[in-house]
Amino acid sequence: MLEVRDLNAYYGKSHILQGVNLDVAAGEVVSLLGRNGVGRSTTVKAIMGEVEPTGSIRFKGRDITGLPSYRIARLGLGYVPENRDIFPSLTVAENLRLGQKDPRRQGRWRLTDMLDMFPNLKARVDTPAGVLSGGEKQMLTMCRTLMGDPELIMIDEPTEGLAPLIVKQVGALISEIARRGLAILLVEQKLSIALDISQRVYVMGHGRIVFEGTPADLKANQSVRHEWLEV
Repeated sequence: MLEVRDLNAYYGKSHILQGVNLDVAAGEVVSLLGRNGVGRSTTVKAIMGEVEPTGSIRFKGRDITGLPSYRIARLGLGYVPENRDIFPSLTVAENLRLGQKDPRRQGRWRLTDMLDMFPNLKARVDTPAGVLSGGEKQMLTMCRTLMGDPELIMIDEPTEGLAPLIVKQVGALISEIARRGLAILLVEQKLSIALDISQRVYVMGHGRIVFEGTPADLKANQSVRHEWLEV
């Protein structure tokens, strides 16, 4: 479904991504792991058109390299950014409805699905989103993306800075997304979540993929974990 080949990206003169190759098949959950600053977030931004890339990015067989983000989204690629962008003056319900590409067409996810899965959001459905906690804003951002009915969703650091209870709820939502057959590319620091739900994992180091395999392969490879993941 998603095929990335020889992906390069720069910030000014800094060569951030240096020939990244990765794949995500339909219905597959893939995690992109690595320490902060190695290029994981830049990878998903480049795929989504928020950073100018070179190389080849194909989604559902179509070359999307360098397309604007709105066109990529309309093709069925969803993106949950790390910075939890919401519209603070709009209510929770209004933020969710803005995620719909076509309100006349019912997708996999309904507003009631989002609210049933997250009682916190249901209790604040008519509340301006700007007063939500960090964890509630993360839930809202993920749910709004799902309202657009993507076929593949890229989620960047969904549990960063969240309390353990909210981390558990976010992990449950990611598992539910996978259960419903959506492909997922997950950028995550917490290995316990990533290894539990992923079919395959990539590890990044210095702008390159340094490991590819199953969660079991990574657990068995102490040298990779020590060199590229452990603090």
